[in-house]
Amino acid sequence: MDLILLLKAFILGVVEGATEFLPVSSTGHLIIVGDLLDFNDDKGKVFEIVIQLGAILAVCWEYRQRLQNVAANIGQPSAQRFIANIAIAFLPASILGLIFHDMIKEHLFSPITVAIALILGGFVILAIERWAPKVDTPTVDDMDWKHALKIGIAQCCALIPGVSRAGSTILGGVVFGLSRKAATEFSFFLAIPIMLAATTYDLFKNWGLLDVHDLPMFVVGFVTAFVAALIATKTLLRYVSNHDFRVFAWYRIIFGIIVLTYFVGLA
Repeated sequence: MDLILLLKAFILGVVEGATEFLPVSSTGHLIIVGDLLDFNDDKGKVFEIVIQLGAILAVCWEYRQRLQNVAANIGQPSAQRFIANIAIAFLPASILGLIFHDMIKEHLFSPITVAIALILGGFVILAIERWAPKVDTPTVDDMDWKHALKIGIAQCCALIPGVSRAGSTILGGVVFGLSRKAATEFSFFLAIPIMLAATTYDLFKNWGLLDVHDLPMFVVGFVTAFVAALIATKTLLRYVSNHDFRVFAWYRIIFGIIVLTYFVGLA
């Protein structure tokens, strides 16, 4: 058993779980950390798919009661509206992602692209916090299909590595009148179908790269991502109840500048 490989799996699992649902871009962090760890080959890309699945299941576990209630009351208007809103918000990015998936993977998955997106995204967050509209939708249950469609369109920005899926949906929700808590929770729920679709597609395309000898590495990364994501989602919900997102904006800007300086210096 390669202990160095397991350590890399542990580190990347922590990075994925800790950043997937924060507005800081988990994909961007994985690209950068994977490059630093020299774990960015084809097998590394498959590993990233597996740990993303661990992060998704953490959200499913955290909101298992809500999801069970929706399933048990599928005939009720509130449950149907919830499902419809998720479906509507899911469509824009899933359609564009399917069309441009290969092109994005080939041309935009680089540390420099991520660094630029991190920096620009940080300034966008600062602008949104400065001029955010008044809250007119305090909870997820108060959302209508128009809110869902707007958030779905905002999520399309996250197809660019470094922008952040969580950031585009959460801040998009804030722009369109959702409370920070409602926007954050809806981002969690929306992550389930969009990430399941993406991981299923990537696994199908890369099935031939899976090897039973890599199982320990996958298990370590999967479990680590699950635990880290569970902690991150709980922490974020508590944080947004009393704080804005400026700290994430400044983190993105500072981290992006450091990354850009480092990788431009290597070029």
